[in-house]
Order: sequence, then structure tokens, then C-alpha cells
Amino acid sequence: MFKLAVLEGVLERITYANEENGYTVARVDTGRGSGDLLTVVGSLLGAQPGESLRMEGRWGSHPQYGKQFTVENYTTVLPATVQGIRRYLGSGLIKGIGPRIADRITEHFGIDTLDVIEQQPERLIEVPGLGPKRTKMIGAAWEEQKAIKEVMVFLQGVGVSTSIAVRIYKKYGDASISVVKNEPYRLAADIWGIGFLTADKIAQSVGIPHDSPERVKAGLQYALSQSTDNGHCYLPEEQLIADGVKLLQVDTGLVIDCLAELAEDPEGVVRETVPGGDGGEPVTAVYLIPFHRAEVSLAGQLLRLLRTSEDRMPVFQDVDWEKALRWLAKRTGADLAPEQRDAVRLALTEKVAVLTGGPGCGKSFTVRSVVELARAKKAKVVLAAPTGRAAKRLSELTGADASTVHRLLELKPGGDAAYDRDRPLDADLVVVDEASMLDLLLANKLVKAVAPGAHLLLVGDVDQLPSVGAGEVLRDLLAGSGAARRESAGEPKDGPDGDTSGTPHGGPHGGSPSGSDGSDGGGRAAGGTVPAVRLTRIFRQAQQSGVVTNAHRINTGVPPITQGMQDFFLFVEEDTEEAGKLTVDVAARRVPARFGLDPRRDVQVLAPMHRGPAGAGALNALLQQAITPARPDLPERRFGGRVFRVGDKVTQIRNNYDKGANGVFNGTVGVVTALDNDEQRLTVLTDEDEEVDYDFDELDELAHAYAVTIHRSQGSEYPAVVIPVTTGAWMMLQRNLLYTAVTRAKRLVVLVGSRRALAQAVRTVSAGRRCTALDHRLALGGGGGGAADGVRWVFER
Repeated sequence: MFKLAVLEGVLERITYANEENGYTVARVDTGRGSGDLLTVVGSLLGAQPGESLRMEGRWGSHPQYGKQFTVENYTTVLPATVQGIRRYLGSGLIKGIGPRIADRITEHFGIDTLDVIEQQPERLIEVPGLGPKRTKMIGAAWEEQKAIKEVMVFLQGVGVSTSIAVRIYKKYGDASISVVKNEPYRLAADIWGIGFLTADKIAQSVGIPHDSPERVKAGLQYALSQSTDNGHCYLPEEQLIADGVKLLQVDTGLVIDCLAELAEDPEGVVRETVPGGDGGEPVTAVYLIPFHRAEVSLAGQLLRLLRTSEDRMPVFQDVDWEKALRWLAKRTGADLAPEQRDAVRLALTEKVAVLTGGPGCGKSFTVRSVVELARAKKAKVVLAAPTGRAAKRLSELTGADASTVHRLLELKPGGDAAYDRDRPLDADLVVVDEASMLDLLLANKLVKAVAPGAHLLLVGDVDQLPSVGAGEVLRDLLAGSGAARRESAGEPKDGPDGDTSGTPHGGPHGGSPSGSDGSDGGGRAAGGTVPAVRLTRIFRQAQQSGVVTNAHRINTGVPPITQGMQDFFLFVEEDTEEAGKLTVDVAARRVPARFGLDPRRDVQVLAPMHRGPAGAGALNALLQQAITPARPDLPERRFGGRVFRVGDKVTQIRNNYDKGANGVFNGTVGVVTALDNDEQRLTVLTDEDEEVDYDFDELDELAHAYAVTIHRSQGSEYPAVVIPVTTGAWMMLQRNLLYTAVTRAKRLVVLVGSRRALAQAVRTVSAGRRCTALDHRLALGGGGGGAADGVRWVFER
């Protein structure tokens, strides 16, 4: 058998690391005195710069990069020279020790440094500048690092990254290895970043059988969890069984039996018969328990609000509307169009109402009008939006404070809210903007916190992409009202050449929004569903905007006008890779130079997908290089395949309820303002003006945000957006995706890419609805043949 070669050296730097499979390219100092560094490639999972490594592998030669060593396995060896110890400690491996502190410690203790830290850490106080607090921190960090190393050694063979090992240790402490050996599928449920596939690898390595019922049940729950990541609240039973067989590679009968066991488990799944999509045959829906509870609860809460006889704004039931609207016109300097009047009356007289419509149709002015009238009658008004940027915009619009929904509810670690049915918000009117972003779980928490008798107004554009999280809450609320889409009500499609006559605001005349009861306000739909108004006519001022004009053209399936516009451009480039490079040049150089915009603050690249040469991942690397390049005086920290620098634009990529004043949530954007290699901490100033610290082992919660996917841009607005539209993203090119991207821009849109890809995006309507049953539950509760009491009972028990 061929014997592996052995190479020993100090890991100097990691030049590339693939976070998914652990493949690493690194440079090591073999200590031969020449000063040259050797390239090593392979799985160096867990190794940190500064560590001495004993690597086993094979020598080879790369045609471009020359001689290199391919690592098959490695062990860490504590360094044996003062220089090696200094490099090891200064690498950031031990919290509290950076290069400066490492110099002081090794200068004081020399070759005995590591023995002192290991056996007599209290002696560190002898080092000039090290006080008791830092000494204690270093000792604790050393012990934790040793424990993590034990976990790391165990996990190394199954492809688990260092950051995941750290999380396993933080979650389970000394029980980490026991849990990993005996209950590996717990990892998928307990630890963010470990899915079923990773847990399954670990399970196989510790001898859990392929056809174990525990494995099959964990796999089915994983398949349901994956479906919620794709927006579904449930999966039809037949589809779940088929997905389970494909994923697990086991017999169909075993999957069916295990699904039956899960359905009997109070912590397993819920099976329930619901109508099929588009009114088709009923299907057996299988839910993860939190999503079933949330859907039933949300329907019940909405019906409770709609039906209550209490009213915290009773004055509007008998108000003289003509007089009120004349007062409002003097206050705001403009008259409301008929549709807008209907919306204002609806919001102030109905307990729950929805206002929807596209850009330039007056949603913002309508919301301002609702708030003005409510405050004039001394009502307590609370304003919120799903993102910090949207909340800021709502505050600027109304002149009142607005917060994110998360902050409004004061969500706590674990996701529980400080405000709920037992402790409702002290508000007479709750207005939520960008409601298309509300997923099922967040909407349930929000509606639960609205007091009986208070009014809830949900405002959003139903034609945008649905929420990132599971559910289609806004669309489901509109499903019975006739306002979900213009076409469904048989209304004319108001394109860019809509009515411009009438009021000084260019408002529409004649015809009101469709309401299923035929009322002039969009009104209450039959069956007890939520009252809604859809604004459809574009105001005169908005018609001068190429952004607004083209957004409406795209939304009705008409190609955008890309020539002769002052604020809407197309740079044609058929090759996907070249389009990616051109996107970077446009966003980092051309747009800032032409329009006087800041490339970091004012210009946002929105990509249809993350992968590929014109995807958000590749573009972020190029944009960082163009906007925040490496400099000798600029602190930076490498984590996995990313390098973080002061000045970087970043985004949070998971909910973390333990960070900040009330948690930091998926999609929060900010700028890196400080990076401390001694404290191993990075600080981000978020778009909510909050400074949030991240330990270096938490950097997998951050991604660069010079470019983001269009899905992640929901709820945000930017002065300028640059959108690569290429054939490389062919499967993602859909009308609502492009429409959402274009409507993120306040002043300027630049498309970069292929005319063929653009045409594909405009003509392709999103395939199919998400699997949800909220509209069905609302219809049942609104008089569907005696089911109302059942819905209420489920909610109230």
C-alpha cells in the first residue's frame, strides 16, 4: 500500500476555504530558513493560522501554481520555538490575545509560555499591561479552546466546520461528544447551521442504521423544514412521502409507517384535510407543529379582531367624512382620490383592513392621511414594518416614530414576544407597512398582540415576491376580497398610460376599487374575510418616472422602455461572466460618477440568485475589491471564504434573538465600524442605528451586502439599484422577481445583461401558489357552514 508523506509546518495563512466541503488552500512555513512558503491543499477543517501542523498526504505539482502538498489528514502540534509560540498566540486563536499581547507574553515567559498558560494562568498578571480581567479571560479561553479541540477532532472525519464545532460546544458543553455519538439527529433541530444531511453523516459514522426509524422520522421532518424554507406551510402527504423516499433511499412502506408515528407524536407533525390548490380536490396536508399552530391561531386572531363589538376609535363610526376630508386636504395640501378616500374610511372604521397597490398609486399618501386623521382624534397610533429601512421610511412619511415588528413586539431569546394576547400593545391603530414581507410566524405574533377593539391596517404590494419565510399572508388575506389581483376582478389593466385627469395630485376619477360586496370602498368581502382596497391608477407625477412606468409595464407583462429614459437604463452584455464584471463597474464607478451617489450607501446591486458569475456571491467579492480594498492600515479578519474589513457593507443571515437590544434579524444590513484582533470582536452599525458586536466565531452569521439577492432586498428602498439580468439565472427569471427588484429603487434603475433574459423575466409568471390554508381557515370562520365555532374553539382553548 502506498505510504503517505508527512509534512510539518506552521500554518501562515488561509488563501481560500470552501465553507460547504472544507476544501482549503493555505500557505505554510516549513521552517527551512529560506523564508519561502509552501502551498498545501485539501481538508484543513479547524486549522487556524499560527498553529503547527503535522500533515499526511501526497506531493504534487499544479501547472499554474507549481509544487504543492495535498493533505489527507492532519493533527495540530503545539509550537516549540518562541517565534512559533508568538505566531500561534497572535493568530487570534485565543480570545483576549492578539499580536501585540502575544509579543508581551512571549517576551516575558519565552519558551515556557504555553506551559504557563496551561498550568499557571494566574502568572499572566506578571506581564506588563495585563490586568486580572484579561488574565482570567485568557485562562478561560484556553480551557474552552482545548474542549473545542476535542470536539473538533471527533467531528473532523464527518465534514463539520470549526464554527459548527464551536456552536456544538456552546450548546452542549462537556456533553458535546456524548450527544454527537448517541443523539446525532438532535443537532439538526438544536443548532443553526447543522441540517439533516450533516447530522445524517455524523449518524452514519457512529453506526446508526440506514433504515432506523429515528433516521426516517428525522428525514421527514427535515423535508418539511426544507419546504418551509421554500415558503410552504405544509406539504401534501403524497408529496412528502415521495420526497422522503428520494431523500432517505428507503422503502415507501417504512416512510409511511414512520409518518404515521410522527402524526401520533404530540411533538411530531399534524395531518389535516384542506382544499387543494386553485380549488382542486382536497389533500391531506402535513404540517410541522409550529406552522399548524400559527396558521390556526392567525385565522382565529383575525376573526376575533373583526368580530369584536369593542372599538377603540368609535368616533369614526359617526364622523362627517366630507368635513373630515376637507380638513385633511388643508392639512396635507392635496385632495385624496376616490380610491384613497375609500381606503382611509376602511382603515378607520373596520377593525382589520388591507391596502395594496403598485408604485406611484398613492399608498404612502393614503397611509399618511389615515395617521393624520387618527392622531387628530387623539388615537394612539403605532407604526411598524418588517425591516429597519422600511420602518425609517414609514417614520419619515408620517412624522411619527416607527419601529421594526420585532422591536415593537420586543421579541426575546427563543422567539417569544413581550406583547401577546395577555399583554396587548397599548394602541388604538396599528399600521404595518411592507406587509407582503410578513411570514406566517411573524404575522401570528403581531396579530396576537393587537388589543380587542384596536384597528389593524396592513399595507403592501401583493404583486411583489412573497415573504422569505413560510406563508403568503398578504395574498391569503386578499384572496376573498377581489383585490388580490386586478385581473381576477375583471378590471382593466391600468398600464403606464393610466388616467391623469382630475385632482392636483393627478388622482383617478370614476370607478372605485373592486369590493366583493359591491360597496364603494372595496369593503368587506363575503364570507367574513378581511376588508381590502387596491389602488390601481398611477398619479401624474409618478408617470414622469421611468422607474414607476416600467414597474407597471413589467407587472402587466409588457417589456420595460430602456431608451430615452433619465432614470432607467439597460447595458447590454450577453455573456454572463462579462455581465457580472460590467455590473461591478456600473455600481462601483459609473453610477457614482454620473449621479453623485455613494457606492456603499446609495447604490445596491440586486441579483436574481446567489450563485454563478453574476450571482450575489461572486459580485460581493468583486465589489468589495472595488469599494473596500485591502490596505495595510485597514483591519481585517478572514472567516471561511470571506474577509471582513472595517467599512464593509454586511447583512445578518439568520435571526439571533440574543444580539442587540431586542435581537438582530435575518436581512438586517449594516456597516463594519470596528475590528479588534485582540478582543476577537467585530462591530457593526446596523441600519437601525444600533451597534452590535460579533465575536469572531460568530462571523458565519454575517455576509457581505454590496450585492444581495432580490429576495433579501424586500422591504428595503435604495436611491439606485443595479440588476444583473443574465441567461445564467434562467430558472430564476420571473415577473414578480424583476418587478420586486425594480420597485426597490427610489431614483434610478440600471439593468445589466441580456435582452433575451430580460424578455424571459417579463413573460414568465411565477409557477404556482405556496401550500397554505390561511384563506381557507378565514373562509370557514366567516360563515362557512357552521365551522366558525370550531375555528374559534381551536383558537380559544
